Amino acid sequence: MSFDFNVIIEYLPLLLKGTLTTISVAALAIVLATFFGLLVALARMSSNAWVRGAAFCYIWVMRGTPLLLVLYFIYFAGPGVGIRMSAFITAVVGMTLVSTAYKAEIFRAGIQAVPKGQIDAANAVGMSYWLQMRRVVLPQAVKIIIPPYINNTTSMVKDSALISVITVADLMLTSTQIVSTTFRAFEILGTAGLIYLILTSILMTVQLISERKLAVSTR
Repeated sequence: MSFDFNVIIEYLPLLLKGTLTTISVAALAIVLATFFGLLVALARMSSNAWVRGAAFCYIWVMRGTPLLLVLYFIYFAGPGVGIRMSAFITAVVGMTLVSTAYKAEIFRAGIQAVPKGQIDAANAVGMSYWLQMRRVVLPQAVKIIIPPYINNTTSMVKDSALISVITVADLMLTSTQIVSTTFRAFEILGTAGLIYLILTSILMTVQLISERKLAVSTR
């Protein structure tokens, strides 16, 4: 079967529309997972055993549960207990729940890698816990966190293809619908793969630039 470039040109607007949905879901989930991930990481290091245990259980469950199962559970089982959300919101919530657990462990590892002497010095000058975090711990932890954080974010973008199973009109669902109509799988799925590659390459470029800037500032 010959390659038909006209099919790509004809359906590219639809693919780009699906791409915008993919970006929207991934971006919202990334922002929310970053915020909640930091909170869970701090809870994981809390001096309160109950708080620490609850954070550990959350991370354990979410890291051990496939994203696809979480999406199915929220979308199909949720209405049975009175939880009804649109497919788009379900996708954001599901991705946020799973990614929060991973980002929490990334943040925890970065924070705990900061030399204890830095924290002791902050305590010596009377800094509060939150002031220590803001001025001493987090700025140093960022240098350690960036590579695994962006790796996880890249995985989130790729895993967003799973939201098509709950009828979110993302890039993956749009691609499969076009293929079922045109039977031009090579052209359409190849284009979709290229779009995903572009999105993840942008994130990888951000990682490289960030690492170089941090390396310069460290020197």
